[in-house]
Amino acid sequence: MPRKVRQVIAALKNKGFMEDREGHHVFLIYERLDGRRTEVRTRVSHQSSGGDISDNLLGAMSRQVRLSRRDFEQLLDCPLTREAYEEKLV
Repeated sequence: MPRKVRQVIAALKNKGFMEDREGHHVFLIYERLDGRRTEVRTRVSHQSSGGDISDNLLGAMSRQVRLSRRDFEQLLDCPLTREAYEEKLV
């Protein structure tokens, strides 16, 4: 099910992703609980900031952040905590 760009960005920022804007894209880079940046990142076209992210793009984003689609949905909806996400990365 498509999701609003702003809601996805806000949810990921709440889970430890830091926003980095570059051109027409917003990169979201995961920062560990100890403050170190990781190689885990995803991007969103900032031109579509008022629109929706399609199911296909949500699937691609889930792979970029190294989660299954189901776990990515839980990360966005909050049942998957930041601590649990970090455990999955290890």
